[in-house]
Order: sequence, then C-alpha cells, then structure tokens
Amino acid sequence: MSTPFLFLRSVVFTLLMTVATLIWAPVCFVFAPLPYNYRYFLTGLWNRFVINSARIVCGIRYQIKGAENLPDSPAIVLSKHQSAWETIFLFYALPRPLVYVFKKELLYIPFFGWGLALLRMIPIDRSKAKDAFAHVVEQGKKRLAGGQWIIMFPEGTRSYVGKQGKYKSGGTRLAIDTGVPVIPIALNAGECWAKNSFIKKPGLITVSIGKPISSTGRTPSELMQQVENWIESEMRVISSPDIYSNDKVSHSLEAATPDSA
Repeated sequence: MSTPFLFLRSVVFTLLMTVATLIWAPVCFVFAPLPYNYRYFLTGLWNRFVINSARIVCGIRYQIKGAENLPDSPAIVLSKHQSAWETIFLFYALPRPLVYVFKKELLYIPFFGWGLALLRMIPIDRSKAKDAFAHVVEQGKKRLAGGQWIIMFPEGTRSYVGKQGKYKSGGTRLAIDTGVPVIPIALNAGECWAKNSFIKKPGLITVSIGKPISSTGRTPSELMQQVENWIESEMRVISSPDIYSNDKVSHSLEAATPDSA
C-alpha cells in the first residue's frame, strides 16, 4: 500500500477522532448524575467509535487471545505499552471498569481531560513519587473494593516496536499492598499504530491475556520479574517474525533499575 494512501487514510481517521472528541467530551457532562457503571459505559462509546474508525478507515483489526483467563474478582492489570491504541481499546474491552493511573497534567487537556475528570481514575504528581504511590494505594483500595480493576503500564511510557522498556514495580507493589493478583497483557499494537507516528498502518493487533498471577508471599521485584518474563516471551509469539531479532531487542535485565512507582 502506497505511503500517500496511508497518509490520506490517517488524515481522515485523525479528523474523525478529533471531531468525536470535541462532540463527546461535553456530552459526557450530561452523564455525570448517572450511576458510575452507566457513566463509564456511555463515556466508553467514544473509545468504541475510535477503535471502529481505526478498523474501517485504517484497516487496523484486532483479536483477543486468552479472554478466559480474566477472573471475576478484584485484580490489577499490567500491560505492554506500545501505542495509544491499547489505552483506548482496553477501556471498554475488559469486563470491568478500569482505573488508569496517569500523570495529572492530562486533566488539563481541553475536552479530553474533561472526560477523564468525570471518571474514577487516579491522577498523580510524578514529581512527588513517594506521596504519589501512597495516594495510589489509598485510592486503589477504594476502587478495587468498588469492583473496578486498576490498570498500569509497567514500562511507564510507550516502547518502540521490537524494544523493551525498563519494567518498574509500582504495579506489583500495589498488588501486594492490596492483596490482589495481577493480570499480564501482551499486545503488538505498535505494529499498526506506532509511537510518535502519524501514519496508521493496516494489520491485525493481537491482545494476549495471561493467567492471573498471585501476589501472596511475593516481593515486588520477584512478582514484576514474572510479569515481565511472561509479557516479553508472549511478545515474541504474537509479533511479526522479523521484529524480535537479536539486533533489535533491548534487554532490560542488563540495565535493571531500583523499584519505583
């Protein structure tokens, strides 16, 4: 498929997403008085629209592997992070409302931030790491007790396709403090919707869900190592064959860092 055609499709998709955001964010205020699960579902219609627009306009399809592994109980989701696609998709695709832990600056984005502010997310001040984690634990316990799942991206930021970021143990620390299991998720969204790329490429995204991993009797680093091993091993299964060649893979174990939230 030619680059000009891909660019044109990406332009159309971006326009659709922008218009949908400008319309739907103010509409979400109408949902504010509703019970939270209804409000969450209705807000998530924007997410469905964006994912379906990406499929129809850009040819970005998806499949879910391992959905049977999702428990009907409180849990913390720890996902690979390659793209904006998964932050949009997982919001409505998982069976329980998700609580995202994100930097508070996102709340200041016009329209998009307004919608976030109406949901029970956990914004944090990254400049105050110790206080931020205490806040996450306090709010996380409330959200889990309310039937929600907490989702975190252990690499902290999006990684490039074929690369592996440094896994930080904030998510496993939270799992141990709250006594719930973690659900590892691997996905290859970056192959279609790459980090820092305007062009969206057609293809099939695989979202692979692992079995819940108990946090009982574990240290944060041990638990995160198991999560990392599963996710990165699964990435080599679901990714295009030529992506994880030895010259492209970044091994985080060689540059391990202290645990941080």
